[in-house]
Amino acid sequence: MSTPDDMHKQAFREEASELLSELENSLLELEENPENEDLIGRVFRAMHTIKGSGAMFGFDEISHFTHNVETVFDLVRSGEIPVTKDLIDLTLKARDQITTMMEAEMGGDPPDRELGEKIIAGFVALIPSNESKAQSGPAEKKPEPEKLEPRTYRVRFVPNRDIFKSGTNPVYLLDELKELGDCKVLASLKDIPVLSQFDPEACYTGWDVIITTDKDINDIKDVFIFVEDSCEVSVKVIDDPVLMESPSKYKKIGEILVERGDIKPETLQTVLEEQKPIGEMLVSKGLVTKDRVESALEEQKTVKEIRSKRQTDDSASTVRVPAERLDKLVNLVGELVIVQARLSQTSSVKNEPILSSIAEEIEHLTRELQDSTLSIRMLPIGSTFSRFKRLVRDLSAELGKDIEMTTDGADTELDKTVIDKLNDPMVHLIRNSIDHGIEPPDVRKAVGKPDKGTVHLSAAHSGANVLITIKDDGAGLNPRSIKLKAIERGLISPDADLPEKELFGLIFQAGFSTAEKVTSVSGRGVGMDVVRKCIDSLQGSIDINSKEGEGTIITLKLPLTLAIIEGLLVNIGDESYVLPLSAVEECVELSKKEVDAAHGRHIINIRGEIVPYIRLRDLFRIKGERKALEQIVIARINGERIGFVVDSVIGQHQTVIKNLGVVYRKAKGLSGATILGDGSVALILDIQQIVDMARDKEVTTVA
Repeated sequence: MSTPDDMHKQAFREEASELLSELENSLLELEENPENEDLIGRVFRAMHTIKGSGAMFGFDEISHFTHNVETVFDLVRSGEIPVTKDLIDLTLKARDQITTMMEAEMGGDPPDRELGEKIIAGFVALIPSNESKAQSGPAEKKPEPEKLEPRTYRVRFVPNRDIFKSGTNPVYLLDELKELGDCKVLASLKDIPVLSQFDPEACYTGWDVIITTDKDINDIKDVFIFVEDSCEVSVKVIDDPVLMESPSKYKKIGEILVERGDIKPETLQTVLEEQKPIGEMLVSKGLVTKDRVESALEEQKTVKEIRSKRQTDDSASTVRVPAERLDKLVNLVGELVIVQARLSQTSSVKNEPILSSIAEEIEHLTRELQDSTLSIRMLPIGSTFSRFKRLVRDLSAELGKDIEMTTDGADTELDKTVIDKLNDPMVHLIRNSIDHGIEPPDVRKAVGKPDKGTVHLSAAHSGANVLITIKDDGAGLNPRSIKLKAIERGLISPDADLPEKELFGLIFQAGFSTAEKVTSVSGRGVGMDVVRKCIDSLQGSIDINSKEGEGTIITLKLPLTLAIIEGLLVNIGDESYVLPLSAVEECVELSKKEVDAAHGRHIINIRGEIVPYIRLRDLFRIKGERKALEQIVIARINGERIGFVVDSVIGQHQTVIKNLGVVYRKAKGLSGATILGDGSVALILDIQQIVDMARDKEVTTVA
């Protein structure tokens, strides 16, 4: 069982991981815009937060290591050190080292300490000594950037009652706040109980801090970044010389107390009518404690001293929830959908108006709850796209190529489960585009292309799916090379005349590679078959379009979510099955006359197009006589139209996906199961696997 200290350390690891991800993105942007002060500030704040919070929660090694990086970027902020490619390279290595140190704390491999020492030495070497500063002279110095005018902030910090039990000492946070500027700290003692009710392990004290500093409001918020979800923290600007209304105009005590939320406006108005000093009246009435009034007086006094006034409201709030809880919530909603389906079916059988009305209302509420719950798990795919900037940068340098990555549709949302499983196949596809697709600069120049190659990632919604495209402007796929390699490996016969799309599909065969030599990046024929299997497991599809000399476009079609899908319910004999509706194009009838006209071949003519079909009854060896009039469900798989013959089509069905048991987990052609409204089980078909099974059976039969 995890202790509160373990939970708090885990919270730090999660927050630090997010900061490290943001740090990497900021560094890559900074490399393109080295003069951007906002990006420099973001890098500095990330390092500062990791350093301070690491020391607070016992990650002393990480804190010590990060200190040197923070020092250098503080000098970058002041204009003493320029942003260079070497600095970006070194900082990215430092970011990777911190990540390794974090993983080591969680039981991973220990970090390379020798590498860590080299990185620290690199940063120390960048820090100019006093002697070098003197030698450089004033002419070589960069002009000092314009500093912010000191502002005054009000910070209200009310810790969670159990903050001590989580291993956090709020005094450390106040001490860190004092390092930012001139602070006046006033404690709130109004919640301290009588001795008989006092818990020595609880925190009953809160603090109001009036701080004057030239730091940004984000620097103050960063002090509380690891406790903001469990404590009350508010930061407001109460004084800004730039936006000062009047040097002699100050807030009154009552106004300050109302603004803080210590009293209500109507209460203030009632007391004001008695025409006594407001602080004295409020205390005598027992409406506010004396220490609260003293705190307000101190704020008023501070504002008068700096002769300015301005307020900003920190209203942003988020709640961090573990992914496991969201998964459990989605599962419960899935169970609710099943129960709602049973209720709707029962009401239609009973034909009672009251029951039908209740069933309709429950169905409406269930649909809203389902949509809301699934939307919680949706994340913008931009978080995945941003990870690949570093990949493109590093591989470009390794292969001696100049490649730029561009993105579009980064705000397109996708289920977190799908995004997590998408990382590896995307890495394989991008690596192949960089290594095999985009040519070296001299080759590109010789064929009239710009020296810099481009990899473009885009995402867009398409109905219940998301289309993710990886496009490069490289050499494209060579159909002749692919065909020769396929003949060499025995995948096709020498006289086979395959269309380009089928030829391109061969690159997903295990061990298939057209690379002339094996590199550290690719060329071993490992990867593309893994990509296909991963996309299939996500109930998605992959499509390739390529033009030799112009580039390649790979399109991934993925469902928005894997928890609940829209399916097409069909019957074969006494059994029910579900096909993913996203792949279904139409349903047509198959008569005995049409079967006889095909002379034993499994094909049908649909409006002049010949479409092959698979008899699911035969493939699954289901006993019983065929119906005189069967149904064919036409689906599009990897650009091809293929039919699936069933006895009857029931209709659209909202399908809650349930995993199969251990015994059936390796059964081919099935991706899961669902529970129908009458309580029976219907198997969910994996149509890609079914097509592969049918092809394997045909090849075996021919052989």
